[in-house]
Amino acid sequence: MHFSNAFKQGLAAGRPQIGLWLSMAQAYSAEVCATAGFQWLLIDGEHAPNELTSTLQQLQAVAPYPSHPVVRAVNADKDGLKKLLDIGVQTLLVPMIDTAEQAAAVVAATRYPPHGVRGVGAAVARASRWGLRRHYLDEADGETCVLVQAETVTALRNLESICAVDGVDGVFIGPADLAASMGHRGHPTHPEVQAAIDAALRTIVTSGKAAGTLTGDAALARHYLSLGARFVAVGIDVTLLAQATRRLAADFELSPPQPAPTGSPY
Repeated sequence: MHFSNAFKQGLAAGRPQIGLWLSMAQAYSAEVCATAGFQWLLIDGEHAPNELTSTLQQLQAVAPYPSHPVVRAVNADKDGLKKLLDIGVQTLLVPMIDTAEQAAAVVAATRYPPHGVRGVGAAVARASRWGLRRHYLDEADGETCVLVQAETVTALRNLESICAVDGVDGVFIGPADLAASMGHRGHPTHPEVQAAIDAALRTIVTSGKAAGTLTGDAALARHYLSLGARFVAVGIDVTLLAQATRRLAADFELSPPQPAPTGSPY
């Protein structure tokens, strides 16, 4: 089956794809990051100060570049997902999915009837290029990529059933929330958390779905890739900026307050 979504096509083919998190909520910095060559860029609508218009501006800014934009919704609300799809989002990452039923509802929200409940308004939407894509309604379901986040102890208990949901293309393990759910808030590198992440990634890979996660540790990212993870984000724009500017200040013997390291990219 042909997909115009290159990211989805890559996942289906088993090709590892390296990404970068965009948390600055700015089109200008998003375009700078798009020049770096990452295969995907995550526009964060959950923890970054984004809303629909700023997300649209970032989609437009990265459009000329090969990096594929993935958008993380604030939650699984079907009306919010509909708006993201209509502004041209092809790949959605939906947080806090604990059950197969929740995952199935997300898939339904991304499909047009009769296969789902997505409202039909494509003629006035950027997704169809305002009607220029005459066959968009027939093609949209196949090119939409659905990634769900498993990031609690409950989600890990239900992981096999979540992976079995038709229409879920990938499952992303959220280290920070998982650590909190396991009683290790702020310490995603705790051995118990890392063991749970490793086991979860193996379960996802075994299911045939794409496994993904986020880490700012290059060695850990390579470890996850060695386990078969197919989409791994290896840094966050705002963290990279903060680290680089603080290093520069330190070179001139300026000393900002030093928070205790948490081992988390957040």
